[in-house]
Amino acid sequence: MNTDAPAYTNALIHESSPYLLQHAHNPVHWLPWSEDAFALARMQNKPVFLSIGYSTCHWCHVMEHESFEDPAVAEVINRYFIAIKVDREERPDIDAIYMQAAQMINGSGGWPLNLLLTPDKKPFYAATYLPKESRFGRIGLIELANRIGQMWQQDRQRIEESAESIRAAVVNNIAPSAPGAVNPAWITRAYRDTAARFDVTHGGFGDAPKFPTAQRLLFLLRYGKLKREPQAMTMVAKSLTAMQRGGIHDQLGGGFHRYATDATWLLPHFEKMLYDQAMLMMAYLEGWQATGDASFAATARDIADYLLRDMRDPAGGFYAAEDADSEGEEGKFYLWRADELRAALGKRAEAFMAAYGVQAEGNFADEATHRKTGANILHRTGSFDPANFADERQKLLALRDQRVRPFRDDKVLTDWNGLTIAALAMAGRLLHEPRYLQAATQAATFILHNLRDDHGDLLHRWRKGDAAVAGQLEDYTYLVWGLCELYEASFDARWLREALALNRMMLDRFKGAEGGFYQVSDQSELIARPMEVFDNALPSGNAVAMHNLLRLSRLTGDAALAKEASAVAEHFAGIAERAPAGVLHLLSALLLATTPSKEIVLVGDRDSDAARAMRKVIDGEYRPNQVVLWHDAEIESLAPFTKGQKAMHGKVTAYVCENFQCNLPTDDPQRVQQMLADRDQP
Repeated sequence: MNTDAPAYTNALIHESSPYLLQHAHNPVHWLPWSEDAFALARMQNKPVFLSIGYSTCHWCHVMEHESFEDPAVAEVINRYFIAIKVDREERPDIDAIYMQAAQMINGSGGWPLNLLLTPDKKPFYAATYLPKESRFGRIGLIELANRIGQMWQQDRQRIEESAESIRAAVVNNIAPSAPGAVNPAWITRAYRDTAARFDVTHGGFGDAPKFPTAQRLLFLLRYGKLKREPQAMTMVAKSLTAMQRGGIHDQLGGGFHRYATDATWLLPHFEKMLYDQAMLMMAYLEGWQATGDASFAATARDIADYLLRDMRDPAGGFYAAEDADSEGEEGKFYLWRADELRAALGKRAEAFMAAYGVQAEGNFADEATHRKTGANILHRTGSFDPANFADERQKLLALRDQRVRPFRDDKVLTDWNGLTIAALAMAGRLLHEPRYLQAATQAATFILHNLRDDHGDLLHRWRKGDAAVAGQLEDYTYLVWGLCELYEASFDARWLREALALNRMMLDRFKGAEGGFYQVSDQSELIARPMEVFDNALPSGNAVAMHNLLRLSRLTGDAALAKEASAVAEHFAGIAERAPAGVLHLLSALLLATTPSKEIVLVGDRDSDAARAMRKVIDGEYRPNQVVLWHDAEIESLAPFTKGQKAMHGKVTAYVCENFQCNLPTDDPQRVQQMLADRDQP
């Protein structure tokens, strides 16, 4: 007899999502989201208990252990409800709709997200973490389930009326607005609003908790360069420096934790998300280009090395996340006691501990009691080169690898991999590191081969050979972003061809009647069809779509794509006017659209020393409004404006253009540098 067999198993055991599988042995009779689950609710005349979370969510774990593993809680949920679990990373569309409902009901949201729905999916109650039993004025899950279960039986009509009112409000809130005129002055307003929140002491924006929010830094870099505003560059440089020195940055293994719980970037929430690594890698690379600070390039490299070492599937895709907890404690994997460091490092221990802020009593406080625990989070305290302690960090990393690692969510998501492809391609190009470009190439090949359906449409999620979930707007826009970066890093025309094809599919499947893009191509299973422009943890799909349309227009000379980009800006004009700081990535695209662009076409032997000399000049300065093509027969078919552009005297030749008006060609890199410098002037 197997005494280790689980006492309970529910329908989630057949799912691929690590988050759903974490709940497969709960006594709650969980079902995955499906039409069958809602049909069962209608048949049994029960409301739905919908719980949304993700595998590396700390409070999702807390609620599972406290409540969903408890037979008493399960009994009341199973008695009154049909229970449905959703992985928000697998189904961001479901999460978007019900998070919006939660924010309308409560004024805030977060994860775990728990809602009560009618059998036709209309929400009538929403909450985040719920304790098992009522305490301190917060209703407990058992009391809530009993109260609502009885109300459903006794006063269902009132619940139905409330649910319909909330549904109508959600639909109205995401209804497309009427297009309006675009005003570039919004860009300056967004900059001023952002600058007003800058923390001049510690870097970053606002108070604790502090999130890196890389798209804000990318906006400031572009604004600083294109508007010649040095203060924007200063804010970025201070923020990048503070983050890379802080505990939010994994000083041994590379990469960044999700956010800092304090204002000084010291104490992180320890989960690591793939999308944060990708976005921050791009911010550090562009920060390096813009400021010349070599430490930013080193930090970008250490993010890339972390991804290649710890987050890469053997097939080529990149995993979604690493948890904050190990052995039941948040951060345990990352923390060090002074005696551990002395035993590991010997004579070098004191110097290392002084450099990395280690204290005998610990610098890490327990989140609940705020007491020092004797544990330390490593962070840089002085102005030293981390390379001075390379051997020590490598030794400690090897020791740390012997610990119990945090759980790793090993699903591969198309959208987050698109961002990672973009970042690694940029890193390969700017850092002259073939490993990074190769990894980006392999990831793109993997996604395009494994995450498409029989019709060629993108799928959203792959795990252990199983690909599923129809692709959403961000899958297309983020992957197009990645493929464009991969083209400009490799000049392999297949990546530009794939980017154009996916961009056409995006226009066909997601475009609204007035110019914006919906998150999903088919709203049949949702109560509304979400359309988002506000930036959250990541830039919105609409903002990235606008960037892609502009870039592809400039790469190919197709003015129709620029017109589509303009339609996106016009569609969200009202929102941009009311809340410019909430749509920074859209306004970043508008900034690029309203400043002179550089189009550079290179012709000749791509593998020659002369080609490398040209690339060194072209990549040597920060020019966010620049695109580069390498002329060949296939590029002529994709970008007809390159026809007739030939190498002079058999040498690598550059055609430097501005807004599709080109100078005379030259084979002299110094002359190219002069033309680019001249055009950088006001």
